[in-house]
Amino acid sequence: MERKWWHDKVAYQIYPKSFMDSNGDGIGDLQGIIRKLDYLKDLGVDILWLSPIYCSPLADEGYDISDYYAIDPRFGTMEDMEELIAEAKKRGLTILMDLVVNHCSDEHEWFKKACEDPEGRYGKFFYLRDKDPGGKLPTNWRSYFGGPSWAELPGTDKLYLHVFHTKQPDLNWENPELREEVYRNIRWWMEKGIGGFRIDAIINIKKPAVFHDYPADRDDGLSSIQNMLLEAEGIGEFLGEMRDKAFAPYDAFTVGEVFNEREEDIPLFIGDGGYFSTMFDFTAEIFGRSEKGWFDTKRLTIDDFRECMFAAHRKIGDIGFYSTIIENHDEPRGVSRYLTDEMRTEGGKKALATVYFLRRGLPFIYQGQEIGMENKRIRTVAELDDISSIDAYKVAVDAGISKERALETLTFFSRDNARTPMQWNEEAHAGFTKGEPWLAENPNYTCINVQEQLGREDSVLAYYKKLIALRKDPGYKETFVYGAFEPLPDCGHNVIAYLRKGGAQTILVAANFNTGERQIKLPAGGCTGGKTLLVNEGEAAFDGSVLTLKGLQAAVILLKI
Repeated sequence: MERKWWHDKVAYQIYPKSFMDSNGDGIGDLQGIIRKLDYLKDLGVDILWLSPIYCSPLADEGYDISDYYAIDPRFGTMEDMEELIAEAKKRGLTILMDLVVNHCSDEHEWFKKACEDPEGRYGKFFYLRDKDPGGKLPTNWRSYFGGPSWAELPGTDKLYLHVFHTKQPDLNWENPELREEVYRNIRWWMEKGIGGFRIDAIINIKKPAVFHDYPADRDDGLSSIQNMLLEAEGIGEFLGEMRDKAFAPYDAFTVGEVFNEREEDIPLFIGDGGYFSTMFDFTAEIFGRSEKGWFDTKRLTIDDFRECMFAAHRKIGDIGFYSTIIENHDEPRGVSRYLTDEMRTEGGKKALATVYFLRRGLPFIYQGQEIGMENKRIRTVAELDDISSIDAYKVAVDAGISKERALETLTFFSRDNARTPMQWNEEAHAGFTKGEPWLAENPNYTCINVQEQLGREDSVLAYYKKLIALRKDPGYKETFVYGAFEPLPDCGHNVIAYLRKGGAQTILVAANFNTGERQIKLPAGGCTGGKTLLVNEGEAAFDGSVLTLKGLQAAVILLKI
């Protein structure tokens, strides 16, 4: 594997609307991010990914872009963005933008012109079909956010395709003129001084050669959009062209949002010379999903998480780097998803951080994760902002699920959990804003916040700093960044353990998520002793062949082979 500048870095995702508000309007902004750059530098991260800050009507919170060349006034100005890039560079931080090019907003100039002249240049930027006199849709595909994936093109006798929200018309990547517009925009932002992109929903850009129905999987007569993706072939032509024309000339760092990738395609995606630098490992995030809806999703256990992690590493081998996560803006909080109530102590949160962070790959931290932010109790539908959560509630109720259970499901799975304001201190609205926040904060901010944890050496925040420092330590960096990943699969219920091997160095990473003591035996011919590099709480008991962990304890041990 060819070594790259970003391999030993740590990335941090910022959801700008909820990170820090500098002007009191209740919405996070670019100046707010600038004010917190020193905090991020002190944390130890290197790469900052910003969720969309482009002009948008916010039907899908910025993932519906109306102008790819402009900053939404809610977040600031282009001058603010240029200042952020410059100030980040002063601190050795690299900025990533969110590249959202499967679709745009129905308020984008391209779509407006398509409505004016469906047969003209911009009509060919979208997937348009004539209305059927009998009302039959071109296909029975269900959009990601519920309902048919076809809507009326305003002022015309045509329909347009939207696999997400009705305000997110899909762009026609079969049209080379459209692709050139995308590449021009990428190059424009790279010239501004950003380091690359996180690439949103990119697998959706390739549609089947022939549009047709699939067997219905719900009473609505529609079929999952996943069936369309499974049939589509030839996406590599588009991704390779985008790499060569837009990314490669700038040595851009790119991380793909790729779900359900075919194993044989991994070298094409993230091998040497791949379409992207890396892609997220979503193995655990998609575990247990059901076509029936969120209410039918199987909840992940620690044992499931361990098997998902190990399976992902078996699949990728030495081909390239995954980007590893336990949460992001599209997922609930990791400590609430993976940890039971009895596990969700500061010790348990640190243990979860240990096993995900020291895997082979590029670790991403989502804002608030470093202090152990948790899901918020959702008591009424009126509290919801996220369109997918609103649809999930409707789907559950329509399926006969009680409203109480439907709300409990949303408390567990809703994307709004990750979008509540960052918890900076115990002042009003968690120190996020002097005004009224666009989304209500989690009431637990009075006990979970940055200010409180900055003053404690045993806090979750302090532990994340230690994890980052350990991964970058010159004495162990080679092993943590490039070393082999060797699972220890038979360690028992609620225990995760693996070895990182590089050169003559072997490091044991282990966590016990039980509340009682557990022992982890090394393979036969183990070692004569070891040096504790990091432990989340207390002291690790290691005799050279057996590591004894107390309840919710995690340890990182340099083995003497």
